Amino acid sequence: MKIYLRNARVVDPSGKYDGLFDLMIVDGAIQEISSPLGGNPVNYEINLRGKLVVPGLFDMHTHLREPGQEYKEDIASGIAAAANGGFTGIAAMPNTDPVVDSADVVKYVIDRAKQSGLVDVYQIAAVTEGRKGERLSEMKDLSEAGAVAFSDDGSAVSDSHVMRLALQYSSMLGRPIIQHCEDHSLTKSGSANESAETIRYGLKTQHRLAEELILSRDIMMLKAFGGKYHATHISTAESVNLVKRAKEEKLPITCDVTPHHLFLDDNLLGNYDSDYKVNPPLRTKEDREALVEGLKNGIIDAIASDHAPHALHEKEVEFDAAPFGMIGLETTVGAVMTELYHKEVLDIQAIVRLLSLNPRRILGLAVPEFNLGAKADLTIIDPDYEWVVEPEKFKSKSKNTGFKGMRFKGSAVGIIRGEKFFFSDRLK
Repeated sequence: MKIYLRNARVVDPSGKYDGLFDLMIVDGAIQEISSPLGGNPVNYEINLRGKLVVPGLFDMHTHLREPGQEYKEDIASGIAAAANGGFTGIAAMPNTDPVVDSADVVKYVIDRAKQSGLVDVYQIAAVTEGRKGERLSEMKDLSEAGAVAFSDDGSAVSDSHVMRLALQYSSMLGRPIIQHCEDHSLTKSGSANESAETIRYGLKTQHRLAEELILSRDIMMLKAFGGKYHATHISTAESVNLVKRAKEEKLPITCDVTPHHLFLDDNLLGNYDSDYKVNPPLRTKEDREALVEGLKNGIIDAIASDHAPHALHEKEVEFDAAPFGMIGLETTVGAVMTELYHKEVLDIQAIVRLLSLNPRRILGLAVPEFNLGAKADLTIIDPDYEWVVEPEKFKSKSKNTGFKGMRFKGSAVGIIRGEKFFFSDRLK
C-alpha cells in the first residue's frame, strides 16, 4: 500500500521539517520526505496544497461510555468521532458502568479498541475502588494491564490520606494522577458558575473556590510527598496562578484546559440550554481570557476535549436536572484553529504541542516523528476550511455541543496511522 501526499506543509515541532514537502507512505511507514518525489505508482495520491500535515493529534480526556452506557457512545462510535475530529489517539476516562477499577475492564476496552485499529485507545483507570474515594484501586495491577494514568474523573479524590497514597504510588509506577479538582461540599447541587450573571438567571451555582481549594491542597501535598500530578480541565484565573507558582517551584505538575472553557463563558446561560452545562462550569469572560494567557505563557500544557456524550432525552430537560458535559472530539480542532490560530494567539507549532506532543508526554507515550522508516502517525488539517457546526452530521452517537451553529475556520480532514487511514469528505 502506497500513499503519496503532495505539496503538504509539514509541521514538525522537533525542527526537522517545516515547509512544503511531498511524503510517500509505504505499508504504513514513512518512506520518503522530499520536494518533489518521483512518479512511482501509488494506491492513493492526494494533492494537499494549502493543507497542513502534523504529528497525529491526541485527546487525553474522553468519555467513551463503554462498558455500560453504549446508548450514549461506544468504543466504535468514539473511534469514528475521534478520526473525524483529527485524532489518531485518545485516552478514555474510567467513569463507566462498571467503573474501570479492575484489570479485566482495562483489558476489555483495549481489546475492543484493537478491533478497529484506526485510532489508538488508551485507558485511564480509577484511583479508588468504584470511584468512591475511600480505598485505592489495585494500581499496580491496573498499570500492568495497560492503564496509562489514574483518575476518579467526575469526582475529586477528596480524602487527603487517600490522595497521599495515590501520589506515592504514582511515583513508583510512573503513572500520573489526573485530578478532577472539586470540593464537593462547596458545589452540592450547583450546576453553574457563581457569578452576577448566573445569580440573575436563577440557576443553582457552585463557587470557583471548589476547584481552587482542591488544587491548592494537592499542590501542597505534591510538595510534601512527591508524585506525578495532572490537573484536568482547569477553569479559573486563580487555578492558572496556582499552577504557575507550582511550576516556578519545579513541582511535577501539569494541567490541561478544554476548548469550551477557553471559548465559551457563563454569559451564554441565559437561554438555559443544557448543552452549556459542564463540570467544571463555564466561568466568566475574565477567567476565559486568563486561560488563553495561560496557554500563551506555557503554564497550561495541553488542550483536551473532555468529550462527554449524553443522549438527547437526557439533555432535553431543565438545566439543573440535566447531566454535565458536552461532546468535543469533532469540534476541538475547528474551535482551536478559529480562536487561536486565525486570531494569531498561537502559531501552529504551539498548537501541535498542545494537541499532540504534550498530551502524549504527560501520559508517558511515544511521540509521532517524521523520520524515515517511522510508522506514519499524522493528521491532515485544512486551516482555511470554513464550516458550520452541525452536530447531526457528526460520527458521535450524541449531539450535545455548546458550539452548535457556530462558524469555524479550520478543520481536520484526515488521519493516517500506520496502514489505517481516514479521509473526510472535507478533503478537497
